[in-house]
This record gives sequence, structure tokens and C-alpha cells, in this order.
Amino acid sequence: MRAATLLRRFTLKAVCAGAALTLLGASAAAFAAPFESTRITVRTEGAGPDVVLIPGLNSSPRVWTEMVAAVPGYRYHLVQVSGFAGQPKGGNAEGTVAAPVAEEIDRYIKESGLKQPAVIGHSMGGTIGMMLAARHPADLSRLMVVDMVPFLGVFFGGPGANAANIVPVADRIEAGMRAATPDDRSKRAVATINSMVDTESMRAGAIEDSQRSDVDVGTRAYRELIVTDLGPELSKISVPVTVLYIQPKYVPVPAEQFDAVYKGAFAPVQKLALKRVNDSAHFIMWDQPARFQAEVKEFLAR
Repeated sequence: MRAATLLRRFTLKAVCAGAALTLLGASAAAFAAPFESTRITVRTEGAGPDVVLIPGLNSSPRVWTEMVAAVPGYRYHLVQVSGFAGQPKGGNAEGTVAAPVAEEIDRYIKESGLKQPAVIGHSMGGTIGMMLAARHPADLSRLMVVDMVPFLGVFFGGPGANAANIVPVADRIEAGMRAATPDDRSKRAVATINSMVDTESMRAGAIEDSQRSDVDVGTRAYRELIVTDLGPELSKISVPVTVLYIQPKYVPVPAEQFDAVYKGAFAPVQKLALKRVNDSAHFIMWDQPARFQAEVKEFLAR
């Protein structure tokens, strides 16, 4: 009897100790220091496998609202870049933007304990996603690039453009952006969004984000996108990559010719799915929401 009593006491103590350790661990997690950065902020929505969402130039996480609601079952990490859509410019007050933001997102992934999340990036967010996949391939499981090429400069300098000879073009564009008056900038923002969003009901939010963005941060980031050629780094990407793209109305070339540009640009990627989306402007998630949401579901379900 005495041995049985001792055994019960020992078992009870072990259970209590285990429960205490569990509570201690939960408490430590609850009071862990939140991720801090002057270049980005991140908020989460939902529960399930982790997905990092990166918006584009002068944009906010509002671009993902409809998709997040339509594709439940995941924990979405919505990134906001400092200086865009009314957020103070913080650490993006000088220098490049996309490259250091990519490093901050990777730090967020590591410090938050995310285990190879999926990453989806739109426009400049796609550039940042490619930087992540090429420079930190072990830190994500797959990447979706929404309407972005590895070298934006090719659309400004033609087939012969490279990171060196496109610099004068980028300098002229930057100078023009800086010389614009506030009224000119506002009109340009409206015209630009109207050309990038076919769905009129969705334009107001994008225009608001653009007009609330810091002019200097946006200008430097745009210049950086023009001169950054990620082509030489694409072979380092080992995760599956899905690219959704559109043919802009201002590029009146045969579809086969335009498709060839994307095929050539992404050729070094080992595991690639290129998908053309017709009847859409740059914000595919708003112009073709059903198609976009279906593609995201397929991408995340792999």
C-alpha cells in the first residue's frame, strides 16, 4: 500500500510540474517582446499555416482584404512598408527601400518563429519576394509574384537595358518626380491608379494610399525598382515560384511576344509556373478577384 501511495504522489507531482511548465511556456510566449522595426509593421489575421503578404509601391495591406476573406484557413501576416499609405517613413527615410525591407521581413520570419511561410508579393512586393527567395531560400516554402518582372528597367530601356545603362533613365525619372508640384503629384497619382485598376469601385482606396505616401520614400523606391536587376540571382531560388502577370494596354505587341518577355526573364527559376491573366490591369486581385483567389487557393494548397 505504501509503495502504491508513493507512486500516486510521484505521478501527481509530475503532472503538476508538467502543467506548471506548460503554463510558464504559454506565459513567456504571451509576454514575449513583439517584433520591432522602423522599416515595416506587420499585423496578423486568421489561423493556420503562415502566409506573408507584401503590398506594392505606395500601397497598403488593403489590397489583400478581399482575398484574405475569400481564402480562410491561414494565418496571414500583412506587411506595411514605412513611408507608404500614411505610415511614418521611419527607417526608410534615406537610401534604398526594397532591399532593406526584404531583410527586415526575413528577420520578422525568423524572430517570429515562422516555419517556411508562403510569401505573396504584388508589384514592388513581388520584387521584395524575389529578394527573399534568392537571398534566404531556406526561410520560405514558396513564392507568388503578382505582376512584376525581375528587372523593371527593361520596360524603360528596351531589350538592351541593363542595371548600368538604365541609370541615366532612372535619374531623369527621379528628377521629374521630385520637380512635380503637389497638385501635379496628386493628378499623376489619380491617373496612374486609374490606369492600374480597371474596376472603378476599387480605385478610391488605392488613390488614397498613394496620395498619403511619403513622396521622397516613394521616389527613391521607384528609382530602386528601375535599376535593380534580380535576373542574376534567380538561379538561387530553390522554392516553387508562381507568377501571375498581365499585359498592359500601353504595350501593344502580340501576346506571344509579351509572354516571351516573361518567359525569358524568369527562365533561371528552377520550379516556375507562369500564368497570364487576361482582362485585368495591374491590380489583378481587384480586377479579376475570382481568378486571383482561385490561383491563391491552388498556390497555398500545394
